[in-house]
Amino acid sequence: MNVTELRPGYYFLDEGNLYLAVDILLNKTAMRKMVAKVKAKNMRTGAITDLARNSGYDVERVQLNKKKMAYLYDSGDTLVFMNNETFDQIEIAKSKLEWELNFLTSNVEIDILFYEEEILGIALPPAVALTVTECELSVRGDTINKALKNCVLETGYKLRVPMFINEGEKIMIKTDTGEYAGRA
Repeated sequence: MNVTELRPGYYFLDEGNLYLAVDILLNKTAMRKMVAKVKAKNMRTGAITDLARNSGYDVERVQLNKKKMAYLYDSGDTLVFMNNETFDQIEIAKSKLEWELNFLTSNVEIDILFYEEEILGIALPPAVALTVTECELSVRGDTINKALKNCVLETGYKLRVPMFINEGEKIMIKTDTGEYAGRA
C-alpha cells in the first residue's frame, strides 16, 4: 500500500522493521510531491520514530494475530502465560513488558500479539481493576487544589488518587496513562 494510505492503528513493514502507525501528517506544497510524516512505534524495540516518506513510497501492511491467554506468574527474567484451551505455556521476557507489568495480576486474561510465530508483546484492556494495598490518610481541609493522595496498588504501582479512596478498595486504572479512572 502507498504510505499516504496509512492510518493510525495500522501495522506495517518498512525496511525490515515492523511498525504501528501512531500518527500521520500529509504535507503537500505547490512545487513538491506530497510528503507523509508518520510517527511510528517499532513493535520489536518499543521505540517511537518519525518517518518521512514521499507519496510514491510503498509499505507492506500486515495483520497481527491475537491469542487470549492468562497470566500465570513471574519466573524471574520472564513472565509465564497459558492458553486456557490447549494449556500451552509461553514465556515473554520481562524487559519487553515493563509498563504492562504494573497492571498484571495472576489469572487475568489478556491478548498476546503475534506476527507470524514471533511474540511481540501483550495488548492490555483500556482499564483494569486493582486493589489498593497502601494509602495515605486523608487530612480534613486539605482541598486547596484537586485533592489527591498517594497510594500503592497490589502490583506495586504507585499513583495519586482522590481523598475518598481507602485501603482495600478496588479501583479502575487506565492502562495507557496509569491514571485513576474511578471505583471498580
